Amino acid sequence: EDLAQLIHDLKNANPEARIHVKLVSEIGVGTVAAGVSKAHADVVLISGYDGGTGASPLTSLKHAGAPWEIGLAETQQTLLLNGLRDRIVVQVDGQMKTGRDVVIAALLGGEEFGFATAPLVVSGCIMMRVCHLDTCPVGVATQNPLLRERFSGKPEFVENFMYYIAEEVRELLARLGFRTLQEAVGHVEALDTTKALAHWKDSKAGKLDLSPILEQPESPFMNQDLYCSGRQDHGLDKALDQALISECRQAIDTSTPISLSKSISNVNRTVGTMLGHEVTKVHGVHGLPDDTIQIAFTGSAGNSFGAFVPSGITLRLQGDANDFVGKGLSGGRIVVRPTDTVPAGFVAEDNIIAGNVIGFGGTSGSIYLRGIVGERFCVRNSGVTAVVEGVGDHACEYMTGGRVIILGATGRNVAAGMSGGIAYFYDPDDKLVENLNPELVDVEQLGADDLAFLEETIADYRKETDSPVAAAILADFDAAKAHFRKVMPRDYKRVLLAIEAAERDGRDVNDAIMEAANG
Repeated sequence: EDLAQLIHDLKNANPEARIHVKLVSEIGVGTVAAGVSKAHADVVLISGYDGGTGASPLTSLKHAGAPWEIGLAETQQTLLLNGLRDRIVVQVDGQMKTGRDVVIAALLGGEEFGFATAPLVVSGCIMMRVCHLDTCPVGVATQNPLLRERFSGKPEFVENFMYYIAEEVRELLARLGFRTLQEAVGHVEALDTTKALAHWKDSKAGKLDLSPILEQPESPFMNQDLYCSGRQDHGLDKALDQALISECRQAIDTSTPISLSKSISNVNRTVGTMLGHEVTKVHGVHGLPDDTIQIAFTGSAGNSFGAFVPSGITLRLQGDANDFVGKGLSGGRIVVRPTDTVPAGFVAEDNIIAGNVIGFGGTSGSIYLRGIVGERFCVRNSGVTAVVEGVGDHACEYMTGGRVIILGATGRNVAAGMSGGIAYFYDPDDKLVENLNPELVDVEQLGADDLAFLEETIADYRKETDSPVAAAILADFDAAKAHFRKVMPRDYKRVLLAIEAAERDGRDVNDAIMEAANG
């Protein structure tokens, strides 16, 4: 379900894009590929064990995955048996080097073919396998300007190599009697293994039974093609965003402010994302001025409410939301609060307002939630300002930027893998230390800038959510500030101090960052 939701999110983020899912070739990959097709991916890639970067761990190079031929054959057969083959493109890669590899892959069911290592070698790579050390002797995988000067590759080298591949493919197709590559896709009966098995008859290889790979299954869906001849139905025409885009068209085109009110239910997934796509198409990465498009929703939002929303769009929800609120937020503003008609005795700060993985991978913007949320709050946040009244386990996991304010209790394993950003916790009961993962972070005293940020942001949060918790803190902020804890990654702090010193001394900031990062 999470994979299907991710595919849906990405399709909403760019309806014109093809959504790819990459799978490693191994036994059982066909079943996974069938699930990928049912989840409405446009392309599934079967990747053989021989591929990978020169920096891959040796255990992965030796023991992970299987040949692409095995995974591709299983994928083709499984998709045919389930009536799914004609709705998804099948790609294949993993150390393809010749036109013969392409034709074999096509006969086994592949339609698109990935070349990486061979063009890299053509460009000058000598396979030193130090890609991750910044010491590539031929200047391919390095940022070192002295080493990059050694790079001798030219685009014409790769172009010429692919011309030879294409010519070999044409020759083999002609010998097999196919007029086009598409005609050859899936015709596994054209593969003849008798000569190869005869050559290896006196070795273990000669005893191989290749019939399972070369089988053409009898599918109950006999009217389907052996290749992708249709397209996936992503259901975008039924999305709530279609109405939003229509009503906001003038605001998108002319930056004229607009305010709307809409009902929402949990069948409405990824709301606001296609609207954001339309804004980005017209205005680029900077989006619109803040609050140009303001939409007030009432109800229960489905998954990924406000995913990837850019600057200029403000989504306010009275009700509650499922997982992934503000996933990949890119400058927009999201506010979730209870409705004004909640039952008597309902206390927002003691109840769940949204699900898990809020603010995942956000780059900028703000998320305000009046109530408690689930696990992995702001995981991989890299620039969003978020305020919430309580979180589950693993909050701020792998954060790299942004600022988070948590005004209530936390679960365990706070700040695991946190390498950037700053998190503030209102902790009057001194429970944070019990739940903090101290591997990469320290708890610090708040400075004047921290206190100013907290007071300003909490005031904005109270204005948006009418939070009694925020109101109580602001009513006696001088007393409340003593209960705030600042969690700061050690390496991040060292880099910030290096930047500050470099700017003060007139040194190159990038040099200072590299020195600090390398200890």
